[in-house]
Amino acid sequence: MRLIAGFLQLVRLPNLIFIALTQLLFQFCIYYPLYKGGIPAGDTMHFALLLLASLFIAAAGYVINDYFDINIDEVNKPQKLVVDKIISRRWAIAWHFMLSTSGILLTVLAVPFLSKWYLILANICCVGLLWVYSTNFKKSLLIGNVVISVLVSWTILIIFFSKVSAADAVGLGENSHYKFFRLAFLYTGFAFITTLIREAIKDIEDMPGDERYGCRTMPIVWGVNAAKVYTAVWLIVLIAILVVVQVYVLQFRWWLPAAYSIVLVIAPLVYILSKLFAASGTADFHRLSNWIKLVMLTGILSMIFFYFYL
Repeated sequence: MRLIAGFLQLVRLPNLIFIALTQLLFQFCIYYPLYKGGIPAGDTMHFALLLLASLFIAAAGYVINDYFDINIDEVNKPQKLVVDKIISRRWAIAWHFMLSTSGILLTVLAVPFLSKWYLILANICCVGLLWVYSTNFKKSLLIGNVVISVLVSWTILIIFFSKVSAADAVGLGENSHYKFFRLAFLYTGFAFITTLIREAIKDIEDMPGDERYGCRTMPIVWGVNAAKVYTAVWLIVLIAILVVVQVYVLQFRWWLPAAYSIVLVIAPLVYILSKLFAASGTADFHRLSNWIKLVMLTGILSMIFFYFYL
């Protein structure tokens, strides 16, 4: 049981559940209502394979990240160490290889090779990026944060591009493809910016271990105050975008989705912004990190409304 618990901790089970929830909501609350009556045969099976591929590749990324972060994690979160404590380094590498390979093979099975080959290539690139992130990018200024934000956003985009070609997506007119395109990129943008914010806050939280082992993250290179300003700018940008979206939504008299977004997405973001500059200790930044994770969850759950309003 200890080994199973350690493995589930290693692959970040709550994060995997979040990825699965995101893709399930996007499939059943946005794609299905938009294309009802026109969903091709076998679509649900292909979606299930693609979801499993995403989970396996993400799990492999978490494993290799912990493999290369043993020394840093001994300082930042010694109570959460799994590699070398519960699971050996050799088994960690083996699990990374098995999960990555399974993720790529499932992608091959999920999408038509001739017409959607670029999705297979993209998932292969995700595996490579996760390795390079763990070995190099994570310790670099900004690039690691951007890479992780792109990879998180890809969990939505891969479902979108598995359904619609790029040419169809940018076609003119208020057709289903165009609506699907707008909603996909709305949630992709939300995922990208919230991940940028969370990664910046995490960098401040993890400074003690990162600094000891030569990482060049933003708070180490630019200072904590500069990192706070960077985070605040992205918070303000996100809040502004969401306010504009609510003004647009209210034109359709979607009162409940607007109220939900104001209370459970925008208000917590304003709260995070208000507490950001007063935060000083690791515990403060850990709380802010949890708040942004909550916002990511409530933001993704807002997809449920489209099941009823589309």
